[in-house]
Amino acid sequence: MLLIPLLAMIRKDLLLFLTDRRAVIMSFVAPIAIASFFGSIFSGTEAERARVTVALVDHDGSTISQAIVKAAVADANLNVTSPTADEARKAVREGDITVGVVIPKGFGDSAARAFFGGAQKPALTMWYDPSRGTELGLVRGIMTEHIMSAVSQEVFSGPTGTRVVDDALTNLGQSGLPTDQQRRLQDLLTSVRAFNQSAPAGLASGGGGAPVGGITVPYTVAQEAITSGENVAYNGYAHSFAGMGIQFLLFSSIDLGIGILLERQRGLWKRLRSAPLSRMTLLGGKALSGALIALMTLLVSFGFAMIVFKVSIAGSIVGFFMVAAACALMAATFGLLIASLGRTPGGSRGIASLSVLMMVMLGGAWVPTFLFPQWLQRATLVVPARWAVDGLDAMTWRGLGLSAAVAPTLALLGFAALFSTIAVLRFRWEE
Repeated sequence: MLLIPLLAMIRKDLLLFLTDRRAVIMSFVAPIAIASFFGSIFSGTEAERARVTVALVDHDGSTISQAIVKAAVADANLNVTSPTADEARKAVREGDITVGVVIPKGFGDSAARAFFGGAQKPALTMWYDPSRGTELGLVRGIMTEHIMSAVSQEVFSGPTGTRVVDDALTNLGQSGLPTDQQRRLQDLLTSVRAFNQSAPAGLASGGGGAPVGGITVPYTVAQEAITSGENVAYNGYAHSFAGMGIQFLLFSSIDLGIGILLERQRGLWKRLRSAPLSRMTLLGGKALSGALIALMTLLVSFGFAMIVFKVSIAGSIVGFFMVAAACALMAATFGLLIASLGRTPGGSRGIASLSVLMMVMLGGAWVPTFLFPQWLQRATLVVPARWAVDGLDAMTWRGLGLSAAVAPTLALLGFAALFSTIAVLRFRWEE
């Protein structure tokens, strides 16, 4: 008999939701629009990927500095411009350029002399935007590769290298090194000079042909994005719809909780308690109707992504619905938690909104979790949004099987059980 009043309560809430057309439209349009925006940002192809904008100022003009500039311009990760030093510094300060690199006068000759140690190392100036420190690390690594390649190639096969080796051999006695180390260094420099002298003249002077000598990165990288299968491109819309979908489920749960608080202020819950219905039936009806609305919102969003952006459930379809249903139930019980702990609708909305924003951010919907400190990455395991996003990712673009849906589903159901238990124990039926 309890099933009939429970279904009546669910039907009443669904009808109230569907009669407000503006609310229904916004429930569907808002997550679709925002997820589409984020997906368009993070779904670029290899040719469309973002490059770090770098201003490269060459005050040296040597063979080495010119080789560095040429290699940087050809690098697929950089967008190199060549302004003056003042223009570069101004552009970095105004946020138009991420990093400004200045190659000082005499850099090539000083770097070549410091290659074998002993000589003072030249300073490469880097101006950078402090709000984009991660890109600075990328630029430093790329420039290190190009500088080492250019300097070592010139030392081993160019005219600068011949002059540097001759000077180093002449001044070896003044290096301050122990006698045995001087002897070993002398053997090395003599071998380098012999190598330089044996190189074809055209190549040694920077002419055409294959490069001779030089230290380069001793490997190449074969990149392969691991998705649901071989040669299956990553569809970033799948992740963005998962993240934004969970965000709006949690925001809709705020409306559920605030609605219950408003009904309590009007005395509705006191009148409901006079009916022959248990607390579990009343709260259960609210939770189930909220879960159905949340599930419908999530499925419509993913349906739009599948039709428009070719998102597919590459993993288990059953697993996808398991995770989606658990997400919806978790969001609905979170709404009950808000209603049970909140006192006034206004105050509760602000605290609940902050909680949702924190959960979504820590869940990886906005910022990749690898950017978090290690302790914070571990702490996100107690955030339901993390399990929800990971579970939906596993069933869509990762293409994992049903077993991969079990842990996220159980975790989300565990959060739902926790929220509902607190809600039942703390719910106040009268204002």
